[in-house]
Amino acid sequence: MNDKIVHAMTADPASAPSDSEAFATMRMLETLEARSTVTQRMLARELGIAVGLVNAYMKRCLRKGYLKATKVPARRYAYYLTPKGFAEKSRLAANFFVSGFQFFRTARNQCTELFYELASRGKKRILLCGAGDMCEVAILSATEFDIELVAVFAPEFQGDTHCGCKVVRNIDEAGHVDMAVITDMLQPQQTYDRLIEVLPADRIVAPSMLRIRHPSGEGRRR
Repeated sequence: MNDKIVHAMTADPASAPSDSEAFATMRMLETLEARSTVTQRMLARELGIAVGLVNAYMKRCLRKGYLKATKVPARRYAYYLTPKGFAEKSRLAANFFVSGFQFFRTARNQCTELFYELASRGKKRILLCGAGDMCEVAILSATEFDIELVAVFAPEFQGDTHCGCKVVRNIDEAGHVDMAVITDMLQPQQTYDRLIEVLPADRIVAPSMLRIRHPSGEGRRR
């Protein structure tokens, strides 16, 4: 599971945990298992979330009996996993392993189907739009077909290549492309909205799991 999911947290910590909150809870329990005296600020920095969220998740874990706290010198607390906490950590880890496998299988099937159709239509110069897990699966799937991955359009990506593909920050840098395939999992709709300003809707496609909304029914969603 990619760590970027942690940055997407928006749900109320007092409500039932979302997938992103469950992932943060799992990471927090793993960290506290290894370092019981880590501070909330250190946890926040490691997990990439606000200190307030760490505090809320920790209170929830204490309330549910996953953690116990012991006061240590310098007005600090050490946190220890209880047997219930170890069981919860293992349960969350198993769930995310299954979710990760299901994601890969679904993404691989949809990317394979998409590239098969594009190749059969003679659309060979493909621009992937968005770096990350979906992009990696798309790159892997593309090797089965007679198509060329021209580049990965990822304005915020740090680096010149992603999984062996050139990264461009401006679509014009990719040159001529037959089709743009959206592979941005964090902001797929925003990526589509940006693409449609410079490309015809019928040259933009995406795996259906990204749930792109097309204006007035234009474009296609695989």
